[in-house]
Amino acid sequence: MVAVRPPRPPRVLVLACGALAREIRDVTAANGWGHVDMECLPAALHNTPKEIPDAVAHRLEQARDHYDRILVGYADCGTGGLLDRVVERYGCERLPGAHCYEFFAGHQLFARLQDEELGTFYLTDFLVKHFDRMVWRTLGLDRHPELLDTYFSNYRRLVYLSQTRDPELIQRAGACAARLGLTFEHRHVEYGEMAIGLGRLAAAHSGEAQ
Repeated sequence: MVAVRPPRPPRVLVLACGALAREIRDVTAANGWGHVDMECLPAALHNTPKEIPDAVAHRLEQARDHYDRILVGYADCGTGGLLDRVVERYGCERLPGAHCYEFFAGHQLFARLQDEELGTFYLTDFLVKHFDRMVWRTLGLDRHPELLDTYFSNYRRLVYLSQTRDPELIQRAGACAARLGLTFEHRHVEYGEMAIGLGRLAAAHSGEAQ
C-alpha cells in the first residue's frame, strides 16, 4: 500500500512595517498560526513613505515564489496609492485604512477623533517607545527646538492609541504631549482592524471558516 502524504500546509508571509513587528507577532502566536511567517522592513520607512512601495516591491519579487499568499502589513502609509499599485501587481493584500492609526483605532473611531479635532497628532505603543528617534530627532528638534512651533502650529492635541495597558507607556505618552505643547488623550484600542485583517488571511489558508 502506498502511503498518502497529507497536503503540504500552505505558507503565508506577512511582509510588514517594522513598527508593527510586536503586534503582528503577538496576534500570530495567540492564534497558533504556525503557517504564517513574518518579515519586517525597517521602521524608519515610516518617515519616508515615498520609499515604501519600492522597498515592498523588491522584497515581494524575492518572496513570491516561496509562499502561497503574502499580506503586506502596511496601510497606505502616505504613499498616495502607489503601494496599492504594488499590492495589485503582485496579487497581494494589505491592511485596511490610510495608516496604522486608522486600522488600530478602527475606521469609525478614527473618523470620530478626526471630526472632534482635525489637528490631532497620534502615537502608538511603538511610537511612544521610540519617540525620540522616530519623531524628535527625525524632525531635527534635538538640534533646532525653535522649529517646534512651526511643525506643530496646526496641532491641538495628542492622542495615544495604545495596544497594551501599560501605565508607564501612558505616562511617557503624556510626557510626549507636554513636550509638543499639546493636550493629551489616551484611547486603548488594542489591535483593532489589524487583527481582523490578519485573521481573514490566516483563515483563508488554514481551512477555517472566514
